[in-house]
Amino acid sequence: MSLTVNGLTKKYGDRVVVDNLSFSMNEPGVYALLGTNGAGKTTTIRMMLDMIVKDGGEVLWKGSPLNPIKTPVGYLAEERGLYPKYELMDQLLYFAKLKNVSKSDAKERIAYWSGRLMLDEYLYPEKTAGKNRRKIKPMKADQLSKGNQQKIQLMSALISEPELLIFDEPISGLDPVNTDLFKTIIREERDKGKFLIMSSHQMSTVEEFCEDITILNRGKAVLQGNLNDIKKSYGRVNLVVKCDDRFDDLIEERRLKVVEKTPDGTWLKVNGEAEAKEFLSALIGAGHSVVRYELREPSLHEIFVEKVGDNNDNV
Repeated sequence: MSLTVNGLTKKYGDRVVVDNLSFSMNEPGVYALLGTNGAGKTTTIRMMLDMIVKDGGEVLWKGSPLNPIKTPVGYLAEERGLYPKYELMDQLLYFAKLKNVSKSDAKERIAYWSGRLMLDEYLYPEKTAGKNRRKIKPMKADQLSKGNQQKIQLMSALISEPELLIFDEPISGLDPVNTDLFKTIIREERDKGKFLIMSSHQMSTVEEFCEDITILNRGKAVLQGNLNDIKKSYGRVNLVVKCDDRFDDLIEERRLKVVEKTPDGTWLKVNGEAEAKEFLSALIGAGHSVVRYELREPSLHEIFVEKVGDNNDNV
């Protein structure tokens, strides 16, 4: 067991915003912390990193208390965390020094990540300046778009080559090209044997990367475990049917619950495979031409809404 969060608790006055939260990662991979705005995800992350004081609990890394100063941890915050009026290269070298990365190693890694993240024109403007290179001044953080600032922060998180990475909404606000780039890098870090904690509102991204999850609601863990096992526990109860003609009469006759009707099909809730097969037989028996018939487990989005859909509080 390499990462253990045990009984983590945080209170503000009488309000408990993280309530005795526990989870662990036994092997490398990506673990997801999910919840609505204010559910306690960012507070949990900040307690793990000693950015705010815990009111209870502990965080262990390889059996010892996690010390972000002594143990290299890569942290990508949801909000921007750069110094707006300082040169980008100076900031990256400073962040590397804080993480005990030598200047020569830092420069080598910055050059690598600058190429990967398509930041050369901002970090090495003299290379792309042509005849006007003498007029080019080093770039500062407030001269970059939010997306490019996020790339700089990702570079800072990776520069010490840490085993443990914590990403808070890593692809929020990115355009499709940069979203794919970030996903590729996350996948690469996972495949290198890194431990990643990821907080995200994007359920499709979580399903793409995360094997294990915790869903928080008002600071409490309301669902935890392996995502595939959680889905299997619900069973295959979501049925999508599309025919060339209408079949509302058969839906009403069998009192099936209609979740949604779209041009791509009618989404139904069934009790299991047996009921779905009976409905298919009824459609065929009634002479309907079935274009689409799909029976599946609920998506993470559907599970999430079921667990926390009525929570509108903010923390």
